Amino acid sequence: MTIKDTPEEWEIRATDTPFVGNKTSVRTDDVVMPDGTVVRRDYQVHPGSVAVLALDEAGRVLVLRQYRHPVRHKLWEIPAGLLDVPGENPLHAAQRELYEEAHVKAEDWRVLTDVYTTPGGCDEAVRIFLARGLSDADGERFEVEDEEADMELARVPVEELVRGVLVGELHNTCLVVGVLSLVAARQGDGLDALRPAQAPWPARPFES
Repeated sequence: MTIKDTPEEWEIRATDTPFVGNKTSVRTDDVVMPDGTVVRRDYQVHPGSVAVLALDEAGRVLVLRQYRHPVRHKLWEIPAGLLDVPGENPLHAAQRELYEEAHVKAEDWRVLTDVYTTPGGCDEAVRIFLARGLSDADGERFEVEDEEADMELARVPVEELVRGVLVGELHNTCLVVGVLSLVAARQGDGLDALRPAQAPWPARPFES
C-alpha cells in the first residue's frame, strides 16, 4: 500500500458563510457521509501561507518572537505570512516575508515541506521553504506595525531548536515542522535533494 494523501471531495448538500473577517472566514457545509447521513461541518476558510526556515552558514536558524493573542503566548517562530493575492507565487511571498520580517535575502531556495496546519477545522495550507545563502537585504527596513512592532529576532543553532521542540518549550507549527524536516532531510538524501522552489503545490496552485 502506498502511503500518500489523495484528493477527494464528498457531496455537499448546502453551504453557508456565517462570518466573514478581514483575512479569513467561517464556512458551514452540510456534507453527505458514506452511509448517506448528512452532517454539518464548520471550518475556517484561509487563503494559505508561506514560511521560511532561513539557515545561515554557521548552522543557525533565523527565528523571531511574536505575541499570538489566540493562545496568549509569545512564540518563537520562523518568518511567515499570508498569500495575500489568490494565485500568488508562494516563492515570491516567502521572499517578501523574509525581507519584511528580518530584512534578509537568500540566494538558494528549496521547498522543505507542505502541510495543512489544522485540517479538522481549517483549510489553511502552508508551504515551508528552506532558504540558504543569507545576506542583509538592500534598502530601508520594512516598517512593521501591530504585533510585529514588538518582535524580537535571533539566530539559534538547529540543535538548540530541536531540543526545545522535544522538551515542549517551542510550539509554533511552522517552526516545529520546519526544524524537524530539516534534520530529516539532512539525514536522508541531503538538502540539495529537496524539491525546487517552484515545485507544483496542488493545495494552492500558482503561476511561475
